[in-house]
This record gives sequence, C-alpha cells and structure tokens, in this order.
Amino acid sequence: MTTPIAMHDRIAYSAMPERAPVQWPGGARLALWVAPNIEHYEYLPQEVRVRDPWPRVPHPDILGYGQRDYGNRVGVWRFMELFDRFHISCTVSLSMAVLQMYPDITEAMLERRWELMSHGLYNTRYHWNYTEDEERQAIAHCQDIHRSVTGRDLRGWFSPAASNTLATPDLVAEAGISYLCDLYHDDQPTAIRVRQGELVSLPYSMEINDSIAWRRGMEAADFAQKIRDEFDTLYAEGGRVMNIAVHPFIMGQPHRIAALSEALEYILGHSGVWCATGAEIVDAWRAQQPTPDP
Repeated sequence: MTTPIAMHDRIAYSAMPERAPVQWPGGARLALWVAPNIEHYEYLPQEVRVRDPWPRVPHPDILGYGQRDYGNRVGVWRFMELFDRFHISCTVSLSMAVLQMYPDITEAMLERRWELMSHGLYNTRYHWNYTEDEERQAIAHCQDIHRSVTGRDLRGWFSPAASNTLATPDLVAEAGISYLCDLYHDDQPTAIRVRQGELVSLPYSMEINDSIAWRRGMEAADFAQKIRDEFDTLYAEGGRVMNIAVHPFIMGQPHRIAALSEALEYILGHSGVWCATGAEIVDAWRAQQPTPDP
C-alpha cells in the first residue's frame, strides 16, 4: 500500500511578503473568479456512509430536498441573467449528474461557454472513507461525463460537499485534472506535491461563500457587504485571487439576488479587475513560475 502524503508535505510553506509579485494579464490588480455551485442532492441517497446527507431522518427529507431543488428550477436562471448582465464567464462547481439530468441547464451553460469544474457526481455522494479504487472510479466517472458532453478534459476538481481522502490530490492529478479547490489556505495559487504529474491549488473561498454564511444566519445584505470588504483588501494588496462561491438555492432567491447584483456592480466598477475562469487563472500563474528542479 502506498503511504499517503501528509498535507504539510504536499504544500511548501511560503510567507506572502517574501514571494515574487504575481502579474495578472493586462496589469490587473486582482483575478476574480465567480463559482456558482450548480448541484444535485439525491432525494433518496444511495450511499449513507460517514455522514447522512439528510439529518432530518427518516428519508425522504422533503424540506431539505425541496429547498435545494429550487436552485435548479428557478434560482439558476436568475444567476444566468445576472452574470450575463455583467458579462461574467463563470466556472461552475458542478455536480456532474446535472449534465445528464437537466438538459436545459446543460445547454445554457454550454451556450455561455462556462467552465465546468467537477464537484463530484452528486452533492450527497461523499468521498470520505473511499478506498483508492472507489475514489479513482468516482473521479473517472465524472471525467467521462464531462468528456461525453463537452469533448474536453476536466481542468478543475472540488470534492463533493468538501469531502475528500488522503489520496484525493494524487488521484485528481492522475486523472489529468490540473487544479484542485479542496484547500482553503491561501490568496494565490500554490503547487501541490502529488505522486505523479502536476497539480495546482486554486483559492476557493469558504468565507465568501453563501452556503457558509447561510448556515451562520447571515442574510443577503451582510453577505454582500462581506464581499465588498474582502474585495477592498485584496484589491489594495494586489496580485491576489478572489473567489465568490454562490448557490442558486441561496443567493438565487428573489429576496437575495439584488444584494449579489450590488456587490458585483461594486467590484466591477473598479479598473484592474480581471474576471477569469479557474483554468485561465491557473494558466496565468503557472506561466510565471520557475521551472521545477528535477
């Protein structure tokens, strides 16, 4: 059995003041990527292992399911109208089953040329306690769905419901995926040590994330102010990545969508904001890195 690599060995420590400045295209001060989480939660989960996806047991949990189903029926279309208005090319944190279950959503994402980052098959299929073979098969299944729909390989991976194993980075790199969003440790991309190949950690936010704010009881106006405050600091510092993670069943609600619109208008009202996809940010960062010593 292969010995897992400890996380402190996967990522070299780097103090921000000692790093060479990161230059974004066009001299931009900040790289912004917006990640709508378009997910599917199984009505009757097939796998209940480490954690029950629906704590209101016994199943079915019609309240939890119905709240989330609202996102794919209504909220996602508000998102699309909003992001179209601001000309934002999103990177979707996507439950890959959505591509097969919701052809209208699939067609709309492809028309907009949004980048599709795998968020697992369903957001109720956790990877905790998977064996390497089980997780390898789960990642391959997602890769196969993406290839069959888009004709391209996946560029990014974010494990379903932020679940993962000690081997996740190795298996993601092995599958030919170039960036991982399972780590929340930095404001810039960082290299991840893997058994074979290359992998980059792209900053994904659990702070500028409506799901976490919602669970903390934070409503839309406060969340929007939090977005603006985060932007002000990162923009002033320069050379950083800012992620905005939103869910259509939360910020896609009619009483919240205006707050998200106001926050985006504030950010995009500044010059020097590069609104990019996850892959574009990773590629721009990689181009500035020295060739690793073999």
